[in-house]
Amino acid sequence: MFRHKGKSRTLAHNLKLASLLSFVAGIVNVSGLFAVQRLTTNVTGHFAFFADEMSQKHFGQALIYLLYILAFFLGAFCSNLLVELISGKNARLVNTVPVAIEITILSFVALLHPALVLQHADAIACLLLFAMGLQNALVTSLSNAVVRTTHLTGLFTDLGIELSQVFFYTKPEQQQKLWASIRLRLTIICCFFLGGIAGGLGYTIAGNHILLLAVATLIVALIYDSIKVRVVRIRRKYLG
Repeated sequence: MFRHKGKSRTLAHNLKLASLLSFVAGIVNVSGLFAVQRLTTNVTGHFAFFADEMSQKHFGQALIYLLYILAFFLGAFCSNLLVELISGKNARLVNTVPVAIEITILSFVALLHPALVLQHADAIACLLLFAMGLQNALVTSLSNAVVRTTHLTGLFTDLGIELSQVFFYTKPEQQQKLWASIRLRLTIICCFFLGGIAGGLGYTIAGNHILLLAVATLIVALIYDSIKVRVVRIRRKYLG
């Protein structure tokens, strides 16, 4: 799931990756909004707010929205930078390190006192945006830009295009490719919604501790991936 890249990736790999990480993004999206009243998984809205504050000459508030945008960008930048640096030294850790950093950030925010979260809302929003930038860049790189998990605008656009193409591209191989892609888009959308519902309901019960559910999901994904790799190696060793 995390270790396959390029031609070695299959639809099954992308479905597993998409379902788990879009669920995580859904949790962060809603719980982050409830906790700090900020968008914490994408920067599209922040661009609009930034432009609005600049037009009103509220430069201080505009700077804050710019910091949100830069936090997401830096997360994406650091994610791929780490991948490139580690790939030449230890291929086993190449994708684990960015996910481990995301786990650390989400755990830190989850365990903060709610009063501290509100007191430092802008800093918390930047941390969550950095984590989502990490995740989005890693997933984009692994899947060759097939999977995006932190926002839905592009997904609904692609889904609309592909559903319309079903009526025109009627060759069996074209239909197979289209429906596989549609299935992937729907999986991401559904899991993002499920994560959002879990994040919303969980926040009303446990506050920002609900982020620990996102942390647990990421840890399970890493453990599953590690076990899967070991099983494959054992099969190759003993079965040839």
